[in-house]
Amino acid sequence: MDKRSVAALKYVGTQRAVRLKKLGIKTVGDLLWYFPRRYEDRRLLKGLATLVPGEKATVRVMIKGWEEREVRPNLRLLRALVEDGEGRGYALWFNQPFVRRRLKLGGEVFLTGKVNYHNFLPEIQVTDYEVAGSGEDGLHAGRIVPFYPLTGGLSQRWLRLIVHQALKETAGKIPEILPPSLCTRYRLIPRCRALEYIHFPPDPAALHQARRRLKYEELLIWELALVLSRREREDGRPGIAHTRDNEMVRRFIAALPFNLTGAQERVLGEILADMEKPRPMARLLQGDVGSGKTVVAAAAMVKAVGGGWQAALMAPTEVLAEQHGRTLHRLLAPLGIPVAVLTGNTPRAEREAILSGLITGRLPLVVGTHTLIQENVDFKALGLVVIDEQHRFGVGQRAALQAKGDAPDLLVMTATPIPRTLALAIYGDLEISLLDEMPPGRQPVTTYVLTEKQRAKAYQLIRKEIARGHQAYVICPLIDESEGIAAEAATAMYQKLKEEVFPEYKIGLLHGRLKPSVKEEVMESFRRGDLAVLVATTVVEVGVDVPNATVMLIEGAERLGLAQLHQLRGRVGRGPGTSYCLLMAGNDGAARERLKILATNSDGFAIAEADLRLRGPGEFFGTRQHGLPEFRLATLPDDLRILEHAREDAHRICQENLWQQPEYYGLYLAAKEKMDELKL
Repeated sequence: MDKRSVAALKYVGTQRAVRLKKLGIKTVGDLLWYFPRRYEDRRLLKGLATLVPGEKATVRVMIKGWEEREVRPNLRLLRALVEDGEGRGYALWFNQPFVRRRLKLGGEVFLTGKVNYHNFLPEIQVTDYEVAGSGEDGLHAGRIVPFYPLTGGLSQRWLRLIVHQALKETAGKIPEILPPSLCTRYRLIPRCRALEYIHFPPDPAALHQARRRLKYEELLIWELALVLSRREREDGRPGIAHTRDNEMVRRFIAALPFNLTGAQERVLGEILADMEKPRPMARLLQGDVGSGKTVVAAAAMVKAVGGGWQAALMAPTEVLAEQHGRTLHRLLAPLGIPVAVLTGNTPRAEREAILSGLITGRLPLVVGTHTLIQENVDFKALGLVVIDEQHRFGVGQRAALQAKGDAPDLLVMTATPIPRTLALAIYGDLEISLLDEMPPGRQPVTTYVLTEKQRAKAYQLIRKEIARGHQAYVICPLIDESEGIAAEAATAMYQKLKEEVFPEYKIGLLHGRLKPSVKEEVMESFRRGDLAVLVATTVVEVGVDVPNATVMLIEGAERLGLAQLHQLRGRVGRGPGTSYCLLMAGNDGAARERLKILATNSDGFAIAEADLRLRGPGEFFGTRQHGLPEFRLATLPDDLRILEHAREDAHRICQENLWQQPEYYGLYLAAKEKMDELKL
């Protein structure tokens, strides 16, 4: 792809190149691969006499006169009288005096904008215009027009112009990287034409063909990068062949106050066998909320430590890291294995002692947040890396922690249910182990869908549980991804419960805007039983473990997906008593029906599949929640079929060593570039 600086293009220059850099556009190639986010079909030109109030329309008209006046301070109106042979009307611009210089009296122009009526004549508030017969080749009207994500100081008109210029300058020079056999099999248009059509499609069918071609190319390169990465790991540098002596692991399991489930034993067997091989392990441990992933990871860490290696566990939040530290300390105390916790909130003296212990090898096991990947954290002999809630970390962060050792084994864990086909595609560089059995004694949570009229009953149940010596959560979920609004909602609920509903009980407040030290203090008070009720945002969604909490009330439950509600519900039902989850929802019948699935089902995977079916992939799969890779065009799981084809083709290309054929060389280079980009 064209590696020239984008500043070399006509119409760009140094100043605008700086602004383009904010969009990730540094080269001409970057610009060609900066795709529109939406399109407007402006092929249909309407007559002024046929315009309807409220519609957005494109017209071809002649400028017959100008009027300019100040409506109020800092707001100037520019109005043109226009004709098209069938009628008359007006075109409006605000604070754009330069338009008058560009559009000459008697000249023909394409105008696009929203239609109103003034004195019985149509009036268009112009959002886009183009001089008929200008050198811009009809980029803004009379065609399907692209719209791009922008940054300050750049306009759609200008971006269209330079993309068009880049396409002109690279015409016939864009190399094809897909071999003819694949293009023929899937009836894919050439790469150069796909890039032309994705920016300036002549019709919807051409746009569809361009998207199909470029999605397949993107997903094939992704899958090839995963397969090549895995192959290089298996064939390349040797990993750590951990000791086959599992005596310490047996002592660890014997000291547990419960028996492992059949699924835990099976998965642990897979992990221990993998660790004994002389290549680096890379395994995904997927299990529903409460399936016992932490114990399995602890056993793997015991194996590493038993052989003289160090182990590190990275968690996405300080609350979760501190909790893992306590859990591991409790589990490993009988073996005398010390556990350190390192977060951004660790006091300086303690931090320095931990860093010294890691580099000298005195500390065999550390739990932490992304603080673990900072430059000043070094290990003497890192043998196992465990990543919890994998979807909260990027591939780069995963690789950065692995780079702290010499090819250490990797175990990533997630409680986010993802259908197996999709998991294979996303985590194609990992082996997958599935914990599909719940530990005995884990209580199913009785779940009710309630209306506002039943709020008093919900508070009555909470009061009854507190009287029995138990505790409760009240959850105020994130609204439109805004932690600030959620914090305000939680604070208002906290005040109401404290002053009006449960004045006799101690109530705590937990949200993302609190300082880490305050968060930990609140959680510790709740864990100790000092607080009867904890009002929180969804920061408690992952990993918080308070067995004495037996009831959770979730406000505005219809706003959350079933999979996320299931994660939240997993915070109760951890002790021997009956637990309850109360879903407070509005009167929307469809939303209430959706929530009833949760009330009748406790299988996270079944719930996730139902959620996907009901809400559609757009709402269900957000990269923020599920760690799905971000593609330029492809969206998962909408494009799952293309992904499956790409995965099959990637495996076949590698198995048959098709790299040696010249037509596959461009594909090989693209896959290697993707590996470098992802730090695979």
